[in-house]
Amino acid sequence: MSDAAPASEKDSSYVVVARRYRPRNFGELVGQEHVGRALANAIETGRVGHAYLFTGARGVGKTSTARIFAKALNNPDGPSAEFDGSSDIAQAIDVGEDIDVIEIDGASNRGIDEIRSLRANVGVRPSRSRFKIYIIDEVHMLTQAAFNALLKTLEEPPEHVKFIFCTTDPEKMPITVLSRCQRFDFAPVEVAKIVGRLREIVTAENAQADDEALELVARRAAGSMRDSQSLLEQVLSFSDGHLTADQVHSMLGTADDERLHRLATAMCDRDAASALKQLDAAIDAGVDAGRIAEQLLGYFRDLMAVSVGCDPSLQRHTAASMHDELKKLADSWGLQTVLAVVGLIDQTLVRIRHSVYGRVLLESTLIQICNLPDLQSISDLAAAAKSGQSLSGAARPGGEKKKLTNSPPVAAELVPSPAATHDPAPAKTTPSPGSETLADTTPQPAVAAPMPPAETAATPAPVATNGTTSPPRSPDASPANDPPNSESTGTATATLPRMALGAQNVEQVFSEALKHVPQMTASIASMADLRYSHDEKSGKPVIELVFPSDSGMAMRRMNLPEHRGTVTEVLANITGDSVNLTLVEGAARQKAKKVAPASPKATAKERMERIREIESHPWVQSALKTFQAELVKIDPKS
Repeated sequence: MSDAAPASEKDSSYVVVARRYRPRNFGELVGQEHVGRALANAIETGRVGHAYLFTGARGVGKTSTARIFAKALNNPDGPSAEFDGSSDIAQAIDVGEDIDVIEIDGASNRGIDEIRSLRANVGVRPSRSRFKIYIIDEVHMLTQAAFNALLKTLEEPPEHVKFIFCTTDPEKMPITVLSRCQRFDFAPVEVAKIVGRLREIVTAENAQADDEALELVARRAAGSMRDSQSLLEQVLSFSDGHLTADQVHSMLGTADDERLHRLATAMCDRDAASALKQLDAAIDAGVDAGRIAEQLLGYFRDLMAVSVGCDPSLQRHTAASMHDELKKLADSWGLQTVLAVVGLIDQTLVRIRHSVYGRVLLESTLIQICNLPDLQSISDLAAAAKSGQSLSGAARPGGEKKKLTNSPPVAAELVPSPAATHDPAPAKTTPSPGSETLADTTPQPAVAAPMPPAETAATPAPVATNGTTSPPRSPDASPANDPPNSESTGTATATLPRMALGAQNVEQVFSEALKHVPQMTASIASMADLRYSHDEKSGKPVIELVFPSDSGMAMRRMNLPEHRGTVTEVLANITGDSVNLTLVEGAARQKAKKVAPASPKATAKERMERIREIESHPWVQSALKTFQAELVKIDPKS
C-alpha cells in the first residue's frame, strides 16, 4: 500500500507535454513571429486596441498568444513586451486562475444570458491589475442574439477592459463584430519549425529520437504545434526511449514513404496485380485503407509539385530525400496522368467516408489508375497536331516508352504523319509480342528511293485513288508477290520525272511538282505567284511563293511542315538538288468588278422548288446533322 500511494499521487500530478511546453512569452512563439512582433510593438508604442481577433487552425497558438498578451498588459511594472514571467499575476494567468483575466468558452457559453452577465461585470474595475481582459475562445459559436447584445459594449468598452477573441472559423462571425476588432491571422506552423521544437522537447524529456521520426510526426500534425506535441507524447510512450520512424508508423497506423513509392511505381508500370499485393501487405501491417488513400493523395500532391518543377522544399507529405525518385516517376508518368490520378483518389476518399467497404473502393481505384491511358502523350500529340509539328518530336523529353497493354492505341489514330498522308495504306510492321508501345504505332516518314533508269521512267505510271502516282508493276508480277517497299508510305519518288530547274521553266517544274502532292497542298500553293532566284551564299536555287497580302491564312497554312515540307521534298526529287522554298507577302490583288447580267425574276413556284432542292441536298442535310444547325436564310439565285 505504501508504494501504491506515491504512484497514484504521481499520476494525478502529471501534466501533458502540450501544456508543460506551452510558450510563456513572445520570444517562445514558434511560427507566429509576425503576430508577436506586432503585439509587442503595439505595447511599446502605446497603440493597444480595445478588441483583438485571433484566427487560425487548431493548435497554432491563438490562446497561448492571448495569455502572453494579457501578461504583457498586466505586468506589475506597467505594460511591457519584456514582462516578468515569475510574478504572481503572470503565473496565475498561465494556469487560468487570474481574477482579472477571464477566459470564456464560447461553445458552452454561447447564449444571450451569458453575454448579459458579461456586460453587467464589464463596468467593475479590475481587482489588482491595470486591465480586465476577456478571452473568449471559439467565439464564432455565439448565437446571433449574443453577438447583437455584445456589439455596443464591444464598440465602446470602458478604458480598463480589453477583449481578445479566438476562433477557427471567422467567416461565421457577423461583419459588424469583425469590423470592431483588430484581426491577426495565425498561419500553420512549418514542418521544419515543428521539428525544431519537438527536438527541444525530446532533449528536455531525456529521450532520443531520429530526425526522420520527428519529421513524420511533424508532417502528420499538418501545421498544428499542439497536435504534434500530443503525437510526440503518444509515440514516446510507445517507444523504449529511442524513437524511430518504424515505431511512428506502427503507432500511428500509417504507411512509410517507401511503401507508398513502391505502390505508385507498380501503378505507373500498369501492374495491377503488384499494386493489389502492395495494398494487401500494407493493410496486413495494420494500415487502414482510408489512411492509405489519404497518404496516396498527399504523395501524388508532391508528385504533382515535382512534375511542374518545384524544389524539395515544397514537398509537404514526402521526405525531401525522395525528390530524385519522384522526379523520375513524374517524367515517366507525365503531368496530365498525375492530375487524373489526384482526381480519382480524391473521389475515392469521399466515397470511402460514406461506405463500409473502403478497401474494395480503394482496390478498384488502383486498378482504374493502372488502366489509365497515357494522357500526357495524348496531350503532346494534340498540341503537336495543333501547331503542325512532326509527331516524331511530340514525345515527352525524358519520358520512357510505356506499354499500354490495357488501353487502345489512341496515338496512332489522332493525326497521321505529314509524309504518310499520300498513301491510305501504309506499310505494316509486325511487332513482337508484348512490345507494342505508343511510339511504335505512329507512322514513320518514308525514305526516298533512288531514281529509276530512263526506260523505267518512260513507262506510264498508274494513278492511285488519292491522285498520286504509284510505282510501275511488272507485267508478270502479281500483287501477292510484290515485295514491301518504302514508297508505300510516302511520295512515289520512283516515278517522278527528272527536270532541270531554271528561270525559264520554273513554272513548269513547280506545276509538275504540284501533281505529286496532296490536293489540299496543291490548292494552297497555286494561290501564289512564282519568282526564281539563287542563294548568294550556297548557290542553291530559290523559289519564292508570293502570296497576296489579303491571303494571310493561305500563307500561314502553306508554311506548315505538312504543306511546305512536302512540296520541297518533291521539288528536290524532280530537280535532283535541294531547292529553297520561301514565302513572301506581296500586294493585294485587284478584284475585277463583275457586272451581273440581267436575269428574269424567278416566280414564287420556282423559288419554293429551289428551297426544297437545297434543303434536301445530301451535303446540306449532313451539315445540319453534324453541327445541329437549322436553315435560316437561302439567298436568291443570282
